[in-house]
Amino acid sequence: MNSATVSAKPALINLLDFDRKGLQAFFVELGEKPFRATQVLKWIYQEGISDFDEMTNLSKSLRSHLKEHCQIKVPEIVAEQLASDGTCKWAVQMHCGNRVETVYIPEERRATLCVSSQVGCALACTFCSTAKQGFNRNLSTAEIIGQLYLAQQRMGPERRITNVVMMGMGEPLLNFDNVVAAMNLMMDDFCYGLSKRRVTISTSGIVPAMKRLNEVCDVSVAVSLHAPHDELRDQLVPINIKYPLKELMEACREYAKTGPRKHITFEYVMLDGINDSPEDARTLVKLLKTVPSKLNLIPFNPFPQSHYRCSSNAAILKFRDILHNAGIVTTVRKTRGEDIDAACGQLVGQVQDKSRRHLKLQAQGTAHAG
Repeated sequence: MNSATVSAKPALINLLDFDRKGLQAFFVELGEKPFRATQVLKWIYQEGISDFDEMTNLSKSLRSHLKEHCQIKVPEIVAEQLASDGTCKWAVQMHCGNRVETVYIPEERRATLCVSSQVGCALACTFCSTAKQGFNRNLSTAEIIGQLYLAQQRMGPERRITNVVMMGMGEPLLNFDNVVAAMNLMMDDFCYGLSKRRVTISTSGIVPAMKRLNEVCDVSVAVSLHAPHDELRDQLVPINIKYPLKELMEACREYAKTGPRKHITFEYVMLDGINDSPEDARTLVKLLKTVPSKLNLIPFNPFPQSHYRCSSNAAILKFRDILHNAGIVTTVRKTRGEDIDAACGQLVGQVQDKSRRHLKLQAQGTAHAG
């Protein structure tokens, strides 16, 4: 028989790609009851079981079918770095060879995991190290929830992860369906059971997706703002050209009406001489006065080939005081994991860039050097 005529064996179905609703539909298609989904979710996420033979409340015939056609497959941790402040960063490798980075941030009363949603990033924010590497692809639901799965196994039950922030590599709302399914698993009582107040998705301002998110998933939202007016934001966060501040603020107001915290957290990286003047602060007050807001000021974390510098401590505090005195809750984020490049804006991973952005940046660098 010609080997070319032999049909290839179908790829195994990764059950981590389903949230509860999706897994219920999967079992119904098999002729099983929907409650099989909750049984399997508990085995995977609460018991840490990946061997179908150990799922003893499933029938032998169902276990046999799952062994033949399905798998529970997570990415692989290939490197680990521990910072002096206890922050831990993992390089997580996907089946395609690309790597993303995931960061565990321990605090006195909680432990936060910063999760990536894309290999690289399709946006080109000029102050972000991830953006310099270009973009390869979206992560699957399994690859997103797999980062939490791996981290919790690594930390053990005595160091339970209490918060997840979708603030790692990538723009989460450009990978909408997979990110929402993963967040559903994070909040599902039969999985990790995290409060909707403790799952936060960060976006640079993909306005249509923000509106859609408001309809399908009740999580906290953080908006990467970084500039008080369109002219500057067009330069720092180029997606602003497509979705300017007027549209973004309207989407934020709508989300705040129904969101779990009834306010939007805005993130603002402090760049010396760029966006940190008292005039910038006063302009920002006028912008945020229209939205129930909380503002996080983020000292800029340097990375190779960056031409930005962090604002001085005095400038940051003066900026904060102007916002605070105007009635806007404003905090300065404490930098964590800087000595292992795990701080905000420093994640890079290993990206097989399909956007060719890294080549453009190299050409620009060569031109400047010439």
